Amino acid sequence: MLEIRLNCPERLAEAVRTTPAELETQIRLMAALKMFELGKLSSGKAAELAGLSRVEFLDVCGRYHVPVFNYPPPELESELQADLKALRGDAV
Repeated sequence: MLEIRLNCPERLAEAVRTTPAELETQIRLMAALKMFELGKLSSGKAAELAGLSRVEFLDVCGRYHVPVFNYPPPELESELQADLKALRGDAV
């Protein structure tokens, strides 16, 4: 596994009221969430970075309001129109 060192202010863990180990876990989670949100990592790789299962990671996405589906607006509209047609029984 690749190891990356991160220099942080001496009292950062204290400032966010956590232990150094918990701070490391939080930094990994926040990095995973943001890289997933930006489309830089798949949910599986982001989960791996966060030290979670994919299901746990997707649950955490909900708690942090990170969308698990990132469709561009025109593509989302097209998908929704197709779903509505399918629900009505129209030919897709």
